[in-house]
Parts: sequence; structure tokens; C-alpha cells
Amino acid sequence: MRSGGTPAAAGCEYTLGGYKIAIVTDQVSHEQHEVQLHITGMTCASCAAHVEKALNQIAGVDASVNYATERATVYSLNELDESQLIQAVIQTGYSAESLQSQQQQQQQQLTAPRNRLLACSVLTVPVVAMAMIPALQVANWQWWSLALATPVVFWGAYPFHRATWMNLRHGTATMDTLISLGTLSAYFWSLYELLANKAGMTGMTGMNGMPEVYFEVATAVTVFLLAGRYFEARAKQRSGAALRALADLGARDVAVLRNGEELRIPIEELQVGEQFVVRPGEKLSTDGIVVEGRSAIDMSLLTGESIPVEVGPGDSVTGATLNAGGRLIVEATRVGSDTALAQISKLVEQAQSGKAPVQRLADRVAGVFVPVVLLIAVLTLAYWLLTGAGAETAFSAAVAVLIIACPCALGLATPTALLVGTGRGAQLGILIKGPEILESTRQIDTIVLDKTGTITSAKMVLLQVVAADSTDSDQVLRLVGALEAASEHPVGRAITSAAFDKTGVLLGVTEFWSEQGKGVTGQVDGHQVFAGTQVLMAENAIELTAELNAAQNAAELLGRTAVLAAWGGVVRAVLVVGDTPRPSSSQAISRLQELGLVPVLLTGDNATAAQTVADQVGITQVISRVLPEQKFEKIKELQAQGKVVAMVGDGVNDAAALAQADLGIAMGSGTDVAIAASDLTLVRSDLNAVADALQLSRRTLRTIKVNLFWAFGYNVAAIPLAAAGLLDPMIAAAAMVLSSVFVLSNSLRLRRFTPAI
Repeated sequence: MRSGGTPAAAGCEYTLGGYKIAIVTDQVSHEQHEVQLHITGMTCASCAAHVEKALNQIAGVDASVNYATERATVYSLNELDESQLIQAVIQTGYSAESLQSQQQQQQQQLTAPRNRLLACSVLTVPVVAMAMIPALQVANWQWWSLALATPVVFWGAYPFHRATWMNLRHGTATMDTLISLGTLSAYFWSLYELLANKAGMTGMTGMNGMPEVYFEVATAVTVFLLAGRYFEARAKQRSGAALRALADLGARDVAVLRNGEELRIPIEELQVGEQFVVRPGEKLSTDGIVVEGRSAIDMSLLTGESIPVEVGPGDSVTGATLNAGGRLIVEATRVGSDTALAQISKLVEQAQSGKAPVQRLADRVAGVFVPVVLLIAVLTLAYWLLTGAGAETAFSAAVAVLIIACPCALGLATPTALLVGTGRGAQLGILIKGPEILESTRQIDTIVLDKTGTITSAKMVLLQVVAADSTDSDQVLRLVGALEAASEHPVGRAITSAAFDKTGVLLGVTEFWSEQGKGVTGQVDGHQVFAGTQVLMAENAIELTAELNAAQNAAELLGRTAVLAAWGGVVRAVLVVGDTPRPSSSQAISRLQELGLVPVLLTGDNATAAQTVADQVGITQVISRVLPEQKFEKIKELQAQGKVVAMVGDGVNDAAALAQADLGIAMGSGTDVAIAASDLTLVRSDLNAVADALQLSRRTLRTIKVNLFWAFGYNVAAIPLAAAGLLDPMIAAAAMVLSSVFVLSNSLRLRRFTPAI
């Protein structure tokens, strides 16, 4: 949004993981009205500028049009008439509809170009086959070609013809202009040859000197470009996937307590102040305060943190998190658009809308190339007419110029390299969402990495057993591992797993007892064993030595969970549980540095814990104690310093930062929200895949640039020959085919890409 329409900032306070945090978002003040429209028909950034100018001419309106997202955001101090806005867009030659209607029709918008592509492909195959294979040139084959080519040229290529007309109205020319003129010229020249010359005679073939027809040129170019537009439409349909994934996280209904009875109602009917029930394994329906019960809340879906948070009466909880322990009664404090989940969704939407549109490489070059080719074609026609060579010679030379310049190779340069590159990427566990992403990988100089689930495995494991001098650590594992086997707590499962690996078959447990937030106790091998917090020990008058107290404090300082183990009235050991770096993280960081990137660790942990992990993997720059919603702001701060930033993350809390970053990279082990908000998705849960993705993306971009260079190179060499009348349209078409073959062959080399480790 431009400065004139920037709404006032508003803040909301939440509690996540026991911390008070504030989300600061751009929200429209009560004096402003906002309308968002979906704009269709735009083919370049200049189209967006025309629409934006038309909307801003309406009194009191401040509009911003984003070409990449096809969205217009309109602000006004007065009540906005949506129909007036839509009419203003229509008058510029484009189409507009409400954002809600667009979301409901997304699948239909993808179906239409796919059906157009399939139908034109079916019609084009026999046209090309008859033109290229003399044995298939049956009687009157040229008339069959005309019949098959006509719907392809006029119905199939209609989007290009329409875009050409719209661009001409605005005084511009793009690749659509050459596509339209090239296909129409090839078609009408062929029709002229059929009707006015011998090409329409029965029995004429391409082998007996008949005047040439070029229906295969018109149809093949159309199909190639329709395929490129279809893949682009698929990418645009996924642009809103992050917001849909965020919405899917929320609960659909809630068990509310009314008049002492439990009643399940749709989440939309829940009111602030009402109490609702959350059973073990259920999502919290909305933000609130625990009224009754104790439990461990798994916040990994929302925050990406693997350690559950213990909550009890008076503690704040957040909607969409998972109740991993006991039954809770919660009083709703925020509902609907005020919840933390809704605010994070808003941040993702703002980040996506704020990205600058990236024009395709071919379009940028074609902005100069197309007008030059059109001028050459007109000058060629005029020259031959003025020199008295005759209309047929003049028109033949002009058509040859258009056909030799018709951007078939240009149309193939990007999509073929992208298809091969992304196919190879899929084999390596790398998903690239579009050609504009490739430019970002070349430009980035800073890469920000989330800690949990990205550098670390996000899986709780037993890291250390600190036993008292008179206690054997194996005995600690044997007793405590057996006790925790009766618990479903993630920390207990980590201890049990380590005990089983160390001692084999676990001992039996009797008189097991558990209290949420404190720990567990039970009879194991004749001992009354306790495992839990210092509160549990104090309640049972169990002594904690200074040595073990120091070990507990040291573990907690590093952001780890310390479990006290006791029997016989004395604390015998401290079991340290936490997350650890992935085995490949150190090597991956080294590779990223070799690629010229500066790695930055971004985490909510304290400075000591963050620095410990950074030292283990070789990162020198650390940003710690960052709350989930602040990650978005930290990315913006780095960008404000002039850095081009890539962000690697895996949690919902990373989604806004991934969308804001110049390049968002999601680990496949993370949430669907993070993956949907990213530009690159790594299916492998291995940080080495980040370096692989950057290498592959840069190689694919380099291939596209080579393709474009040679696609234009043959034009530069052949256009003068065509203008001089030394190339008839058939030779021009052959040259165009050869350029396409080169582009395809060069792109196929990406199948042999192997990451340099």
C-alpha cells in the first residue's frame, strides 16, 4: 500500500508458551473502509498500472494493484460501492470480481485453460503430422489441415489475440503481440495459398512443388504457449494456499458449557466469556484462560516448538494448539478475527500481497524485441512494394520475418527448463513453485534459519543423565524408564525410549500415579520412584543436593527440560531432555557459506541456548528470544538493512516470515501452512536439501538464460535474411523448429544435475 493509504497500526496481546507477546498488525481504522477485488486479464505490470490508475481516479479512493497476486486493495474514508469499483476496472478492458467470489471459482478458472490446451493439442497433432510426414498427406489433406487449424487459431489462441488487442489499446506490445500476429499471419497466408494459388488443388503434396501452407506453424505455436499459460494458472491457484491452510488449523466446533450442560456448537457461535471443554487429543477451539484442570499443551502446530507447555488454572492458552494431557475447562477470551491464529493469517496475507511483482525474463526482453520485429516486418513489406517486387513477394518476406521471430523458442525457454529442473528437484526432495523463484535464489545474500525442526530434529531425546556420586546412571535409566513407560507425556516417552535402548526389556510398574504439570510416581523393583519437577520433590519432602540443583539450572538455561529422579527420600539424578541438531546441519551450514550466504539463527530460545546450537553447527550470527509473531518483523529489519533474505522454517509461526522473505524455504517435516507460504519446499528433512535447492535453482536459472540467449540469437541472425527475401516462410518455420529443438535439448541436460557436496 502506498503511504497515502497506510492504515493505523493496532496491537493485540497474547500468551504463547507462558510469555506475554504482542502482535502488531496493519489494520484498517474504524474510519477507513477496505475492499479487495480479484482482477483478471492482466498480462504484465503495465496492465496493473492501468487498473490502479483507473481506480485512483475515483474520488476519495486510494488503490494498490498487485500484478503477481492479481489483487486490487482499495481504501476509502467513505463507504465503498463495490459495483462502482468493478465498473471502473471493466472500463479499462479488464475484469474484476469480489475476492470471495474469486476464491469460490478458483477450480473453475483452472479447468478452462486446461480444457483449451487439451482440445487444441488433439487438433494440432494431425495438422503437424500431415505437414511433416508426406506419407500422411492424403487427398485434400491441406483442406483437412485448414479445418483442424481454424478452431485452434481463433478459439485456442483467443487469449493471445485478446491480450494483443488490450495491449494495443494501451500503446504497448508484448510476446502476446508476436504470438497473435505470427499465428494469424501463418494462418491467413496459408488460406491465401489455398484459395488463390495451386495449394488447394486435390493431390498436391509438399513434395511436388506446391505453394507452401503453414497451418502447423500456427497450431504448434498456439499449443506450446497454451501449455505455458496453463502451468502459470496452476501456480497462481496455489498462491492462497497458505491462508487456506491456516484456516484449516482452527477448530470447526466447540463443546461449550451452558446452564451446567455440555453442548457442541459451531465455532462461529462461541462468545467471549463462555466456557468450553477440551478433552485429551482435541484442539483448543479459541484463545482463552484455563478455569479448571491441568494438562500439557502441544504448541508445535502453531509455534514449531517441540516441548509441550504445562498449563493449569489461570494460564492463558491459544486456539488451534493441541491438548496432549488431561481434560481442561477454558474461558474464551478472544474469538473470530481477534484470535492469535487469525492475526497470524493476516500477517501471511500482508506479506504475500506486499511482494513486488516479478516479470518473466522473456517478457522483459520481449518488451524491446517485439516492437523492433513489428517495425522490421512493416519496413520489409513497404520496401518490397516500393521496389515493385509485387504484393506476393512483399507479403511473403514480411510473413517470413514474423514467423522467424515468432517466439516459439522463447515460449519454451522458461517452461521447459523449469519442468526439467523441477522434475529433477522432485527426485532430490526439492519442490520449486515457479520461475520467479529462480531469480530470488541468485540474488539472496543472507539466509535465516529457524532452530526447532529446521536445524534441529524437533524430536525430544534424552541428552544426559547427571547422577549423584552414589548412584549408577544405568540404574537411573532402568527405574525411571520403566516408570515413564506408563506415561504418555512426550518427555516421558523420550526417557523410556532411551532406557529401552540401553537396558532392553523394561521393568513392571505398580501403583502408578500422575499429576499434570508435576510428574509421576510408582513402585518399580521394590522402590517408590519419583520423576518430575522440583515441586513434586518438595511436596514429598525429597531432598535435592546442591550439585544436582546446579545441573538442573544449567540444563534449563540451555532451554532443555530437566527431570528429577528420586527414590529412598533423595533425588538421585537429573535427566536432561531436549532437541538436538540434525546430523547433517553442520555440513549444510558450511555449504551455504560456500554459496556466498551469511547464515543467521533465529529462535525464541534464550541467548545461551541459541548460542550453544549455533556453535554446534557453525553459525556466528544469532537472533534469540524472538516471539513467533516477531519473526516477520525481524525479516523486515534485515531487508531494511539492504539484505536480500531467504528464510528457512517449518512451523505455523514461520509462515508470515516465509512469505515476507525474498525467498521462503519450508522444511517438508513442518506444517502445511509453512509449506504453502514458502517459495521452495524441501520434502527431505535434511538441511543439506537447502543447499541442494539453491544449487539446482541457480542451475535452472542459468539454463533459462542460455535458452533465451540462443532463442534471440537465431532471430538476430535470421531476421535480416528473411527481410532480404532470402528465406521463404517454410525455411523460416524450419529455423524456428531448430531453435526449439536446441532449447529442449539444453533444458534436458538438467536431468543429469547432481548436487556438489
